[in-house]
Amino acid sequence: MVLRAPRDEAMPLEALERLYVWNGQGGALPLSEIASPTLESGPASINRLHRQRTVTVTAYTQPGYLISNVTEDAASRLQALRLPPGYELAYGGQAEASERSFGGMGPAILIALFGVLAVLLLEFRTFAVTAVVAFVIPFGIMGGLIALWIGGESLSFTAVIGFVALIGIEIKNSILLVEFANQLRARGVALREAIEQAGEVRFLPVLLTSATAIGGMTPLLLEDSPLFSPIAMVLIGGLISSTLVARIVTPAMYLLLAKDEPQH
Repeated sequence: MVLRAPRDEAMPLEALERLYVWNGQGGALPLSEIASPTLESGPASINRLHRQRTVTVTAYTQPGYLISNVTEDAASRLQALRLPPGYELAYGGQAEASERSFGGMGPAILIALFGVLAVLLLEFRTFAVTAVVAFVIPFGIMGGLIALWIGGESLSFTAVIGFVALIGIEIKNSILLVEFANQLRARGVALREAIEQAGEVRFLPVLLTSATAIGGMTPLLLEDSPLFSPIAMVLIGGLISSTLVARIVTPAMYLLLAKDEPQH
């Protein structure tokens, strides 16, 4: 029941005693005979989500604090609360967005990884050479994780996007080395000599492309943005480690795995 006083007038509580309501038999009864009107405080507005009443508490993190760590700390403290029956807690904002985004990132990463391997198989037509090219992926991911740890960032959604982009970039650097070695072997050059020449000739293009990418990511890193800085950290750290691996480990893996592969 909603009662409204006339405009610019206040309705005292005693006015409810003179209010009559109709009963089922068609008679009028005073409200005081069936109810005891009292004053209580209530919300100015009622918000609903999925037809349920909700109360939203918002907060913003100070600079230098990770949202994931703050959310985890708040969740551990809220778990100690004893809520009345029918009440429950739910997390929204960036916590909800991160959970929803990470929920679909697993299949996307697997599809991207298998897609890259399928392209490498179509390009080199052998599992051994494909394994040599893809061997730099774990080292690039390790470099990206170390960069995040040094920068004090968490494995956020934007950082995962950086890892997906990093896989394609570091694979490209390894392809430059392996493809040139395959071309030299197809011309009749010995295996060890082919990989040595490929390392000498292709290392400079690999180094320059990585340095260009690192230089392009540096302004995003210095911006200290929670959206772009994790991507820059992952790419810079991963490119540094994968470039070194492409120079040291990839030739050794090529000598071990691709020595018996025929070249055309």
